[in-house]
Amino acid sequence: MFTGLIQERGEVIDIQHGETSAIITIRAPRSVERVAKGDSIAINGVCLTAIEVNEESFAADVMVQTLRVTNLGQLTPGAPVNVELSARLDSLMGGHIVQGHVDGIAEVIERTPGEKWEKFIVRIPQHLSSFIVNQGSIALDGVSLTVGEINDVTSAVTVWLIPETLAKTNLSNKRVGDSVNVEVDVLAKYVQRLISKAVRDE
Repeated sequence: MFTGLIQERGEVIDIQHGETSAIITIRAPRSVERVAKGDSIAINGVCLTAIEVNEESFAADVMVQTLRVTNLGQLTPGAPVNVELSARLDSLMGGHIVQGHVDGIAEVIERTPGEKWEKFIVRIPQHLSSFIVNQGSIALDGVSLTVGEINDVTSAVTVWLIPETLAKTNLSNKRVGDSVNVEVDVLAKYVQRLISKAVRDE
């Protein structure tokens, strides 16, 4: 489990593609001090397992299916990525519950800088809109954010980025047309599941 509070903006060092999986190596010197082989780490909001840890980097296996359904398949050496270590039960819960299970890929459609905030708009897959509400939680590339507005007609979701978020995450590098991984609030998914099952059982 994660909280969506990014600990470090890492950098892709290498990606080795195999037939059924790939090995991605990430430079993240501040994070690897607390990482051991077998630990869960979220990269752009995708939960991966460390298979090798060095002084400044770690490597993780990525299944082909994960590469297809997330933006990890678009990464190249030098790309910035968001790194978050798994949550500890003895730490404060600062963001929201993030599982590291990506629900879809969104497209950045607008960025409007402001004096203190930046307006950041993405177009999400239409089937995810029912899980998103104004002032609710959403994770974009693993970053815990509050929904400012959702347009059910255009499937556009607006969030506001503070300078701290821009400084510490790869969202500052995103341009219009780029992709971001989306994870909706897990509580919303459970609610919809319960309601759908109740309707079917009537």
